Amino acid sequence: MKLQLADAAALEALGARLAPVLDNAIVYLQGELGAGKTTLARGILRGMGYNDKVRSPTYTLVEPYAVDQGMVYHLDLYRLADAEELEWLGLRDMLAEQAMLLVEWPERGGGVLPEADLVVQIAPSGGGRSVDIVALTERGRQILSRPMLDDLVR
Repeated sequence: MKLQLADAAALEALGARLAPVLDNAIVYLQGELGAGKTTLARGILRGMGYNDKVRSPTYTLVEPYAVDQGMVYHLDLYRLADAEELEWLGLRDMLAEQAMLLVEWPERGGGVLPEADLVVQIAPSGGGRSVDIVALTERGRQILSRPMLDDLVR
């Protein structure tokens, strides 16, 4: 699914639109620094009813959020020195909960992170953002096939 979004507000709105269909998915958020990965994560959390401050996990590496649907863990692995540190961060416990994982810089967790259901690639495009969403699992394909997303495709 390829999208052109006008600005950060549209990126956050996309996250809110995706939120109800993510069903505890593992979502990799990819893009350069400042591309809008945390903005999309904020939109997803807003779409799940979370109205408090959404912090970038740049320094904490993981921010947990309790929502009505369960737990959402927002991970930023940019500062991860070794993928094995994910064990120290509690990845096994997160996965045991069947929680949603939103993972920035997933390549830093290679070999330890489970496969993503969806990969969201975000890139600056003019004054807005280009977004490419790819399903890697059957669960991801089911998410992208939901009719509520049809009108987003351009």
